Formats: sequence, C-alpha cells, structure tokens
Amino acid sequence: MTNWRRNSYLFLFSQFMTGITSMIVQYAIIWYLTQESGSATILSYATLLAMLPMVLLSPFVGTFIDRWNKKALLIVPDLVAAAFAVILSVVGTLNSTFPLWLVFVSLFVRSLAQAFQMPTIQSILPTIVPDDEITKINGQLGMVQSATMVVSPALGALLYAFIPINYLILADVLGAALGVGILAFISIPSNLSNLVEKPRVIADAVFGFKRIASARGLWSMLIISSLFTLMFMPAASLYPLMTFQYFKGSVFQAGVVEMVWSIGSLVGGAIIGVFGTWKDRMRPVVLAIVVLGVAFSLSGLLPGTSSGFMLFVIFNAFAGMAIAFPSTLPMAMIQQSFPPDELGRVFGVCMSLSGLAGPIGLLFVGPLADALGVEWIFVLSGVGSLLCGLLMFAVPSTRLYDRRLQARLAAVPTEERSRGI
Repeated sequence: MTNWRRNSYLFLFSQFMTGITSMIVQYAIIWYLTQESGSATILSYATLLAMLPMVLLSPFVGTFIDRWNKKALLIVPDLVAAAFAVILSVVGTLNSTFPLWLVFVSLFVRSLAQAFQMPTIQSILPTIVPDDEITKINGQLGMVQSATMVVSPALGALLYAFIPINYLILADVLGAALGVGILAFISIPSNLSNLVEKPRVIADAVFGFKRIASARGLWSMLIISSLFTLMFMPAASLYPLMTFQYFKGSVFQAGVVEMVWSIGSLVGGAIIGVFGTWKDRMRPVVLAIVVLGVAFSLSGLLPGTSSGFMLFVIFNAFAGMAIAFPSTLPMAMIQQSFPPDELGRVFGVCMSLSGLAGPIGLLFVGPLADALGVEWIFVLSGVGSLLCGLLMFAVPSTRLYDRRLQARLAAVPTEERSRGI
C-alpha cells in the first residue's frame, strides 16, 4: 500500500465528480415532480422506486463484487445511467414534458446502478487503505459525499431556474465521463484469486447472512438501524414538500435547505475524518441519532412563517451533522470485522437490510402526509428516531459492539487481519 494516499484521494475525488452531477440531476427530477404534482404521495412513491433495487438486489450482488473487476463495477453502472439520461432528455425534448412513468423508470435505473456501486465502494476502501486509517478515510468519504450535497442543491437550483430540465439531465453524461477518466488512474486490487469460482448468487447471499450472524451484536445493530431508517426516511423524502407547501418557499429556498443539511453533514464528516480514533464509536452514533430525533421533532412543531423557516434551517443543520455518524461509523466497524474478500457479500446483505425499512415507511408516508400535513410527519419521524437511539443504547450487544471489536483487533497481529478476526 505504498501509494495508498494517492489511490484513496483520487478515488474520493472521482466519487465527488460523479456524485455532484448525479445529485444535480436527482434534485432536478425531485423538484420537477414536486412542482408538477404537489403531492406527498407522488414524491414518496418516487423515492420508493429509487430505493427498491438497492433493497431487493443488494444481497445478491455481493457475489459478483467479490469476484468481478471492481473498477468495472463502478464504471459500467455510470455508463448505463448516462445512457438512460440521454433517453430521458430526448423524450422530454420531443414531448415538452416528461411522462410520469418514464421519470419513475429513470429513478429505478439510477438506483439499479447504485445497488452495484455502493457495496463496491465500501468493499474497495479496505483494499487500498491501511487498517488503522480506515475510520478516518470513511469519514473523509462522508465529507466528500456531504460536499457533493453542499454544492449540488445550490448549483442545481441555479441551473434548474435557467436551464430546461430536459437539458439539465444531460449532466449525468458529463459526470460519467469525468468519473471514468479519473478511475483510469486509480490502482484497485483485482479479484483474480476469486475468479476461478463461479458466482453463486443464492449461496453467497446465505454466506453473507451467516457471516453477519457470526459477529456478536451486529444483527441487533442492523435491526435497530433499520428501524431508525423506517423512522428517518419518510421525513427526509419530504424535505422539498415541507419547504414548498408548509413554508410556502421557492426552489431557491429548497436548495438552501438541502445545502444547509449537507453543510451539517460535511461538518460531521470532518469531525470523523479528523478525530475518528474513538475507542468506542457506538457512543457518538447513539448521541447523533438522539440529536437528529430532537431536531426533526422540533422542526415539525414550527409555525409556517419566515421566522419558522429560519429555525427549520438551523435545526436542519444539526440534523445533517448528526446523520454523518450513523451513516459512516458502522460502515468502518463492519469493514474491520471481516476480511476484504468477504466484504462484497457482507455489505450486500447489510445495505439491503438497512434499506429495507425505508420503502416500507414510504408506502404509507405519502397518504399520511396528505391527510395529516407534512409537518406532522417530521414530528412522528423525530420521536421515532429518538426512541431508536435510546433502544440502541439499551441493548448491550449493540452498545458494546465496538469495544469488543477493538479488543479483538488489538489481540490480532496486523499481518493476520486481512484473513479476518
């Protein structure tokens, strides 16, 4: 790993360049749906379709990630998403509007690409980064993703105001070209030792479940994290509608809300990237979930005035900072819990489990928000998130997971960790 810094920083830069264009397109599509429909149900179903491939396919893509060329698994999905962006742009140009079904299919295809890319990214990091730097690099990856979210809403709102959406969607093509170009200069270890084995889709999915079960406390952590997603995701999907409908805001204000959330996430990622050497990483995870729950609850109780909107932005910054911890630190713990050649299968199952609760919540949140008001979804999500944080602290196997992991790592020589602990 003599060039690990060069590789890892180029890798982070490639994720930033592809992420920013992808998120600009994502925001453009969501704002388009919000303005055209004004319906929480349409917005929640769109988010649901964007999540389904990750949930349904993640347990089964791990077998390919652990056996196929990982660089190709990052490049090919980007090219597919870019090709579909061209199709969507052409149809929108010829028809002057986008058929709703085609927008939904576009979101589905983008999520299909992410179903391969997200576990691949997490499985690549331990192969190019030393074990004692993995938490910090995960924090820096979180910073990159947050920086993407900082720039994308503001830039997306500006471009959305001046560029027709059928042309703005083509930013995906630019992002794919930049990402592929940067990845060409990155050295990523191959899976040649595993290529002799054919992918075993069902058997390797079962293997992922069994490996997770072998790590004491990991199942309970994942289940509680899924409950947290069930509580958190519905409100998170309705941020644009909260701004447009409840606070009577504009596209620019919606962009500001998303940008402030991302600045908070950037700060949280920076804290992890700089100080990510805690001996017990579960403590900041639990504290962060509690902070997010309080921030969401208070947001839903604000008056729909300009002063209420300002407080909403402030609470949003704290929630954004908090989400960086449960999104990042458990990933580092899992990366250190298993050998690199198993991480594709393990992360495939983990990401499916963590994402399963989101679609379940989104099935009901749209009609519920239309009936009760979007602000009450924030109150319910906040209270539910707060309870999840308290539950994570109350379950001993979850609360003590990282302490036990650190003790095992300290007892195993560095050269043996690549074979698992």
